[in-house]
Amino acid sequence: MSEPSAPGLRVLLPEAARYAGGARVGPGENEHWVPAKNRWSRVVLPFGGLMPEAWCCLGFRLAWAAEEAAGSALDFALVGIDFLAEDGSSLDFDHVPGLDRTLLDPHGTWIAGPAALPPETHGARAGRLQLAFRVPAPATRITVTLRSWRNSAPFAVSEARLAQGTDLAPSPALIPRARHRLGPEPAWRDHALVPGCGLVLRGQLHTPQPGTHAALARIVYRDRSGAELAPPYPGTLSVPGLGALVDLSAHQQARRFTLELQPPAGAARVAVGFATWEADGPEAELLAPPELALEDRMRLESLCADDLLAAPDFLARLAERLSLPGAAFAGWCPQPEAVAAVPAVLARARAIQRGEGHRAAGLDRAMRLAGQPAWTLPEAPDWTEDPFRSVPWRLEYQSLAWLAALAEAPGGGATAVGLALSWSRANPWGAPTDGLALHPAALAARTETLVRLLARAGKPGGPASLTLTGEAVRHGFALAEILGQNTFGRSIHQLQAAAALRIVARALPLLPLAAHWLALAEDALETGLTPLLDAEGRFSDPALHPRLELLTLLRALGLGLDADDPAESALRGRLDRLVAAGLPAVAGLLDPTGRLPPFGDAPAGEDAAGWIGRLGAQAGRALSATRWSGDARPRRDRPGIPRVTLEPAAGRVDPSSGMIAQRHDAPGRGWGHFACTFASQGQGPGPGHRDVGSFVYACEGVRWIVEAGGSSQVESGAARHHLLSGAGHNVAALDQREPMAGPALYLGAERLIGATAHRLATQVHGPDVAHRRVFLVLDDLSGLAVFDRFSGSGSLSFEGAVHLSPEILLALAGPRRAMAQAGRHRLSLSPVTVAGRCAGLTLRNGCNAHPGALRGFVAAAAGGLQPTSVLGYAFAGAGTVCGGLALAADADADRRLTALLDEPAFERLLAEA
Repeated sequence: MSEPSAPGLRVLLPEAARYAGGARVGPGENEHWVPAKNRWSRVVLPFGGLMPEAWCCLGFRLAWAAEEAAGSALDFALVGIDFLAEDGSSLDFDHVPGLDRTLLDPHGTWIAGPAALPPETHGARAGRLQLAFRVPAPATRITVTLRSWRNSAPFAVSEARLAQGTDLAPSPALIPRARHRLGPEPAWRDHALVPGCGLVLRGQLHTPQPGTHAALARIVYRDRSGAELAPPYPGTLSVPGLGALVDLSAHQQARRFTLELQPPAGAARVAVGFATWEADGPEAELLAPPELALEDRMRLESLCADDLLAAPDFLARLAERLSLPGAAFAGWCPQPEAVAAVPAVLARARAIQRGEGHRAAGLDRAMRLAGQPAWTLPEAPDWTEDPFRSVPWRLEYQSLAWLAALAEAPGGGATAVGLALSWSRANPWGAPTDGLALHPAALAARTETLVRLLARAGKPGGPASLTLTGEAVRHGFALAEILGQNTFGRSIHQLQAAAALRIVARALPLLPLAAHWLALAEDALETGLTPLLDAEGRFSDPALHPRLELLTLLRALGLGLDADDPAESALRGRLDRLVAAGLPAVAGLLDPTGRLPPFGDAPAGEDAAGWIGRLGAQAGRALSATRWSGDARPRRDRPGIPRVTLEPAAGRVDPSSGMIAQRHDAPGRGWGHFACTFASQGQGPGPGHRDVGSFVYACEGVRWIVEAGGSSQVESGAARHHLLSGAGHNVAALDQREPMAGPALYLGAERLIGATAHRLATQVHGPDVAHRRVFLVLDDLSGLAVFDRFSGSGSLSFEGAVHLSPEILLALAGPRRAMAQAGRHRLSLSPVTVAGRCAGLTLRNGCNAHPGALRGFVAAAAGGLQPTSVLGYAFAGAGTVCGGLALAADADADRRLTALLDEPAFERLLAEA
């Protein structure tokens, strides 16, 4: 495509490059040569003059050697992004839309190897890559680091540039980014202390006018009764009218601060309030809530050191660090009846998701985990078992969550405890038998299971009780560090960790860390909810399955809270309101058979209607009939499950959910369903699926157009790469370029005769082109048409794609028509040109010449990929190109669609799109 000249487009070129690890200037103009020296070889490209809070597109040309042996590696190289203030100091953001958090660089994304590039560039030994991300304020500069990783030969980078254009208006589906601006009134955070142990807070302060007195942290210590302890306190200043405080400086390129709090004798809690010195002083902002940790000697790494400690020995070392008598740790073991009174949360969430009748194992030791067939547990497992070569199976196996069901079986308590002890012996901290045992989901579920088994471990302080207590405490340390460092912020894993740590703290009230952990968990629940789901029912995750998982966890948390405790009752009320706000938007997307459209990550085999029904029943009064938009008529196949009803003409359009849905289930004709997603890519953690504008379609009871689906816990490698890419979704690709992360906006619907037109605007193809997608959907869902319109400079071409169900036959009936057949039902698919020219139809099924050429696949129920037919329809033109695909189930639908497409009102919609 020629050099763009879109209105408002800004193109930024890199400043002087820096090199390390043998990287150097390449032979070509603005070319950089990076050798294969694994992660330390890198070129750093600085860019300045960026607009904060706007999306930008980073593009560069990658060339590789003919002898490159790692062409299929999906982590061929790494692009790292460091966001900087105007003075060059790095800014620590907990989330950047479009990017992952990485270890070597604050944020970044992987570059797949040459074989994973689109087929048009395969064999050319060069290709242009693009990625997009939103620049968080107050950053105005970035450094881009391109690192060697899996490459076996040098590669070259050239033609690097950044482009920023005029952003779309903020979508109502987006949760606004939280800013932590400070004022003269302190923003207080309350923390419980561990007796005899210091507390460390780390954060970063930004102010446009760096100086010695940028802000302050006021400190107030209280005893167990809540009475304030009089200052002075160690390490603080005393200022009349302000009390004890710590001055926070913000010098150029040194904006980070560390508060090492040393509590005075008798202190049980500390309140820290961040504020500015004066009301009219310089602005100041915390870039993220400060990280919280115990002093170094009380960190898990320090406690374990290089020793492979057994669980009781870990307790003994902890007692030593707390300066307690040698046998004191035996008194931390809880009474069985006290443990039994602590409600389970993660187990309850699994029961809501899967049904109360789900049982993973019985006394016959036959286990059914993660949807796999029955497998007999060995008499003496070594905890490396992987009978199905399945990541989800290993995660559930290592979580030990299945032991709870075994323990509830008659006579199964001793067996379950014995297996938990066996796992503890085989997995000393730092040397797991399976690395997936440390996955946050497995870690949290296993912590809850270990605590629950303490109710069956016999005499408190006995061998079994000591081991399970030690293992629960060791897991508690790991969870506390996850929460304190916000390791999995904007993720359900953070809330799962908080729920599990809360259970440990409540079950072990005599543990000296119990109060600290309880406060840490409750603070994580309070602060971690808003970025995931707000009071208006908006989710940060664009996928429906994770949304349901989040709602289920919140409901399970609420059911475990004490309604008689004022603080817990308030939290329960908030959780109920969030579930009530979020559940209708998810339930309204069910098709008439009870399935959810598999946008984003969507594991196969879930009974979504049953799951939603159980969740709705648990929510009780929190879901009113009005909010549910349904009636009480039971389904014949699922009694008691509320049935969602929609107005056929208008469908369900909820801009706050980022999706459109329309269904039809009238007598005399098979059911129909249409759904589309416009939830912004990059809204959740990581780049995510390239599925903005993708849709599914069914009519006459046949699912014609389907989504690729799949789950990050099932697929990996080339299969995962394909399912994430635009090639795995029903979207359009401009000039053979992969869609990027970027914003999307619903522009509204317009009623036509017997149909509804929905309009979307996206920027997933870059700031140099304007993209609109329009759906025209007949009320009875017997037909629809989808159009894309691209406006830019020079020659433009795009190819749209639709994936059909694997059981459907698809054939080309000519240069301008394809026919699909499912039993006695047929669907015609015809390209329609509006501006430009039609460039033909392409039928692909199971194409897999190399990883980048995968076309015609969807996710298989058992994992991996399943071949299916995908129809490509292409258009080309200059300046503006617009075209689409009309789908009709019969001649009448085809006639009505044709008439509507010729209507001046619809032509105006396409022109305005």
